[in-house]
Amino acid sequence: MTHPFLDLPPLSAAHFAEIERRVARLLRTEQDVVIMQGEALLPLEACIRSGARPGSTALNVVTGPYGQTFGNWLRDCGAHVVDLAVPFHTAVTAEQVGIALAEHPEIDFVSLVHAEAATGNTNPVAEIGAVVREHGALFMLDAVASVAAEPLLPDAWGVDLCVIGAQKAMGGPAGVSAVSVSERAWQRFAANPQAPRRSYLSLLDWKERWIDGGRKALLHAPAQLEMLALEACVERIESEGLDAVMARHATAAAATRAGAVALGGGLEPYVYAAADAAPVATTLRTPAGVDAAGIVARALAADPVLPLVAGGGALAKEMIRVNHYGPDATRGVVHASLAALGAALGEAGIQVDLEAARRAVTAAWA
Repeated sequence: MTHPFLDLPPLSAAHFAEIERRVARLLRTEQDVVIMQGEALLPLEACIRSGARPGSTALNVVTGPYGQTFGNWLRDCGAHVVDLAVPFHTAVTAEQVGIALAEHPEIDFVSLVHAEAATGNTNPVAEIGAVVREHGALFMLDAVASVAAEPLLPDAWGVDLCVIGAQKAMGGPAGVSAVSVSERAWQRFAANPQAPRRSYLSLLDWKERWIDGGRKALLHAPAQLEMLALEACVERIESEGLDAVMARHATAAAATRAGAVALGGGLEPYVYAAADAAPVATTLRTPAGVDAAGIVARALAADPVLPLVAGGGALAKEMIRVNHYGPDATRGVVHASLAALGAALGEAGIQVDLEAARRAVTAAWA
């Protein structure tokens, strides 16, 4: 029997390289782009293990759970880590980063998450990049949740390592990811005796055997279905237009925020300032004494395909996340999500105004 997912012709090195070039155009970068055959945690860990080592000092900005993960990896590499943590309901500022760098002039590596989908905030990378560039540290950015949802300009912002995944705003697969690598990042990796080699985590293997070899022979058999899905989602973004895709996400975020406030019942944005809120997902704080996980469960019982989830860990009791990204960044999804949340709150005995929420969403989209 044949199947559309099976018995496909092999993905050639030339085809793989063309997909890399299209991803590079999406990032508007002239740096080398490596597509890695795994979820975005793969290149994120690869960047840290290639760039950090005993004797190095890293500034790790923590605005959500992924920043905490990066700190653990940096310490595991033997680096001294300076954590700059801010409350999850806000964003870090370039001034705060500048103060940390001034207090620790030995810092040579900076890790930052652009948009934290888990907490709903986004950080001002352009301003932070200028401060990091002036200091001279290597700058790693997790842009998995921001790519295609908001402006992302790694070259203009001085980002040395920009990691993306396709599963959020790009509307693509989760099993493949990419990283753009600056020349000075390659030099740092090559000078690090602890950088992974002959390993699935090795970026240097991709540099030496793939890029320097003229992209003629792949290191191993590619994840063919994921690569084809990545190509398809890039084609879809190109067809719609990147600016239009980002505008759609920004409108979905503004509509969700406005609709939640109008809904009432004590539901309010988790990220205080709209300027700090990520376009990829909107996080909401439930009223005191109202279990967020319970409200989400009620809402999903009525419509299980809605992009609603409770916060992770301790946040499950107080945070609801509306994941309006990719194909879900639409007025219909936002309307349905808030209607389901409103109904769930109503079932819990909390008075809400569904019509006011509907009007607010419509007005934001208009």
